[in-house]
Amino acid sequence: MGVQTKVPYEVSVPHIEPLRVLLPDGTLASGAKAPNLTSEQLRELMRRMVYTRTWDQRAVSLNRQGRLGFYAPVSGQEAAMIGSEFVLEREDFICPGYRDMPQIVWHGLPMFQAFLYSRGHQYGGRIPEDVHVLMPQIIIGAQIVECAGIALGLQLKKKSNVAIAYTGDGGSSQGDFYEGMNFAGAMRLPAIFFVQNNQYAISTPMSKQTTAASIAHKAVAAGIRGVLVDGMDVLAVAAAVQEARVHALGGMPTLIEAITYRFGPHSMSGDDPTKYRTKDEQTSWEERDPLVRMRQYVAAKGLWTEADEQAVVQAARDDVAEHIKKAENIEKMTVPGLLTSMYATPPAHIAKQIAQWK
Repeated sequence: MGVQTKVPYEVSVPHIEPLRVLLPDGTLASGAKAPNLTSEQLRELMRRMVYTRTWDQRAVSLNRQGRLGFYAPVSGQEAAMIGSEFVLEREDFICPGYRDMPQIVWHGLPMFQAFLYSRGHQYGGRIPEDVHVLMPQIIIGAQIVECAGIALGLQLKKKSNVAIAYTGDGGSSQGDFYEGMNFAGAMRLPAIFFVQNNQYAISTPMSKQTTAASIAHKAVAAGIRGVLVDGMDVLAVAAAVQEARVHALGGMPTLIEAITYRFGPHSMSGDDPTKYRTKDEQTSWEERDPLVRMRQYVAAKGLWTEADEQAVVQAARDDVAEHIKKAENIEKMTVPGLLTSMYATPPAHIAKQIAQWK
């Protein structure tokens, strides 16, 4: 037998230019087309991002105080989260991951229930009838398949609505990611798959997850649209989702990859990002802070002032204080209470356990 050698290979792929509307200094990018938003909508986008940043900071503190359980910080990802949800219709359905609390709260889930979810309380999952969200999926990437299923239901019911799934770059490495997109493409479902590429799956960098030119390129295998967007630019994100929604309703799903960065740890459960990220890297991304970018844009248009900002910060602090108190005052979970609330008519093995506890 001859000596086997490793043959180098090169894959030729088309370049995807990231969609960008705002530059880091808050000015419009050359040739950029901003989404069709009114002055009041621009102010509301800014308000929601400031509110969410403040809420996130308070949630981190509450976790450290032992008043919240599992929590995944969101600072740095506000543009991707807020911009994408903002242009959805109320009847559109959100399938979130565990970091995606802002989207489902802005979509209608009461904040105190988000806190109950974090505290591990069953009532955190008691979603109001008119709120079209699932509770955050803990299994990485599983919400992609759920999204395809919900989109199929919307299609069968002839609804003019879409389902959107959120995951991170780590979720794009799961089998469910490909299965869900492939099914949506084959069935031409009204679905949007939104990947927040914050550069790390906990501590694993993108370079060790895939050799693909981008996550957006992976749409090609499913026969659906692939879009790359600057995830630190709330207007670009809003524009991308607006367009994706139109295509989804026409039978063409879209995979959106939003390039973003989480400023804090993966979660408050012991992750130390200084062990796998450098100070220079952190600084370079902080210079692209989505709040700074949007703040400069709306301030230049005379739509935002320091007084506006401080009012939102105080309102967010007051709301968080009110909702965490409400969550803490909910009756404590019990085993009998959990068992009796699981089924309208308990199956035999659950009925037996209920009888034993009684």
